[in-house]
Amino acid sequence: MGFAHETVSRAERYHGAIFSVYTDQVTMSDGSTAARDVVENRGAVVVVALDEQDRVVLIKQYRHPVGEHLWELPAGLRDVAGEDEALTAARELAEETDLTAGRIEPLIDLHTSPGFADERVRVFLARDLAPVPEVDRHVRTAEEADLEVRRVDLDEAVAMVFRGEITNAAAVGGVLAAARARDTGWTVLRAS
Repeated sequence: MGFAHETVSRAERYHGAIFSVYTDQVTMSDGSTAARDVVENRGAVVVVALDEQDRVVLIKQYRHPVGEHLWELPAGLRDVAGEDEALTAARELAEETDLTAGRIEPLIDLHTSPGFADERVRVFLARDLAPVPEVDRHVRTAEEADLEVRRVDLDEAVAMVFRGEITNAAAVGGVLAAARARDTGWTVLRAS
């Protein structure tokens, strides 16, 4: 076990609806104290939805910070207090792709940028897909209004990662983990 790093003080720099920024004074391993900027985030869920033909459901949407439309997996913030993460994943899958899943299981957990953010993302594997009835479909607005939804063979999605066509970190992790899990006959999946 290493040195116990302690936060000596905290100063709020920004407080927003999705994230807040702080500057912490933290004890270092050599006994000194240093300033560390920290972004606190609600965290998110991501869904690798696989159909019976071994195709993964990808979405393409505009991401303003990078100024591009990116291929991603369905995802969303953990923005409903107390909601089980698997239910959040099911809700986001339905809202973004008009699909439900008979099975949703944890696949992997990620710290997206632990050098400055506390964001934790849980990636779920969703299978036994079915369409949401037309009358129950979510109306997409803002950057989701022109969301493109496509089913891509899982091996082709892996190739897209290596060609640099899928660059969203959670999507990269999710696609590669799903391919590995499939290749092991799903034996690497965990209960929670």
